[in-house]
Amino acid sequence: MVEQIYGENVEIGQQLPVFSRKTDLMHWNRWAAIYDEFLYYHMDDERAIENGQPSSIGQGRIRVSYAHTLLRNWIGDEGLILKIDVQMRGINFKNDEIECLGRVTAKSKDSSGSWLIQIEIDIKNQEGRTISPGKATVMLPSTR
Repeated sequence: MVEQIYGENVEIGQQLPVFSRKTDLMHWNRWAAIYDEFLYYHMDDERAIENGQPSSIGQGRIRVSYAHTLLRNWIGDEGLILKIDVQMRGINFKNDEIECLGRVTAKSKDSSGSWLIQIEIDIKNQEGRTISPGKATVMLPSTR
């Protein structure tokens, strides 16, 4: 269970706790089963190599779910993810170590008194290279 965070306690520039994941066939198979994305270059190294890659490549959209997990782990049960936008700018390969980072870039109150928090997302591989930048808007409750 995640401790609830409130908008009053959030600071611009604040870093979210990092979410990391090793990208392997176990995680890819779970993803593929949900989205029916059993493509050979995601599951078979030989097929990926035939297509010019060094090994199997991860599904791009799975990184959106990693970003979603980053946010969910931070906002708590009372928070809402209103918008998320993740770009695919690089490939992740089997057994890469992926880190999802988030940083608060803005905050404001809406008419209901809830806080709208803007987050910059940066998904990097083990070499520190950004493979999926993004941004999100979350809603956090107020302590008042």
